[in-house]
Amino acid sequence: MILCAQFYTGRNSSSVKSSTVTGILLLHQDRRTISSPKPVLPLHDDNPTRTTPYVVYGLVGANIFIFLFEMTLNQPQLRQFFHLWAMVPQELTASLQETAGAGEWLTLITSQFLHGGILHVAGNMLFLWVFGNNVEDCLGHVKFLGFYLACGIVAALSQWFFSMNSPVPLVGASGAIAGVLGAYILRFPRAEVVTLVPLGFFITTVRLPAYFFLGIWFLQQAFFSFVSLQKTEMVASGGVAYLAHAGGFLVGMLLAPLLGLFED
Repeated sequence: MILCAQFYTGRNSSSVKSSTVTGILLLHQDRRTISSPKPVLPLHDDNPTRTTPYVVYGLVGANIFIFLFEMTLNQPQLRQFFHLWAMVPQELTASLQETAGAGEWLTLITSQFLHGGILHVAGNMLFLWVFGNNVEDCLGHVKFLGFYLACGIVAALSQWFFSMNSPVPLVGASGAIAGVLGAYILRFPRAEVVTLVPLGFFITTVRLPAYFFLGIWFLQQAFFSFVSLQKTEMVASGGVAYLAHAGGFLVGMLLAPLLGLFED
């Protein structure tokens, strides 16, 4: 499952269960929240490409490199690193009223390259690896990069719009990757996705059409987005920015055709 993680760096966390993930407190759900479904993972798709996805390779490499750098930092350094480069909604809101706060808007891009743990970065890069190459093949390298970053920006703004005063930093590539998924489901709805499915203590693989696999994924994000809007605390979504996922997916569906998704 791809994730945009929300990290808590404040002091008033008495109602939150937390665990240290690379020196930052990653929010977990308590009993008052709805549990996320067990993830199913795409292994690969039966959808060959005509060109080499250099941008996907570069994005995967950049995300892994930055995550490895994060692992070299101690807890205070990592906290400061996230404070500088993650998107913090309340700081973005404050920058609207400050002439010197324009740099805060850069975090809409830099936050896309930050991750909160091995599973976080691994899950995101898996989805980008499986689905990104075909979308890059359709759009071309330059347009794909612009498309990817634009989807990530709009995804982060979707989360910010509903939590403008939150002090919780937002990190992760999943808003941008959600846009890629939105483009993929439009262009290749019947492509088969080999999927890893957990069944209790057993794990199996099944072939699912992209419209089913990605359609179910989006419905989950939309549902949990609705649930998160009913809560007064961002911890209600268990530290996952579902609104960013849903927003990224929708903007991907809207933007990709304008950039030539269906042009041969």
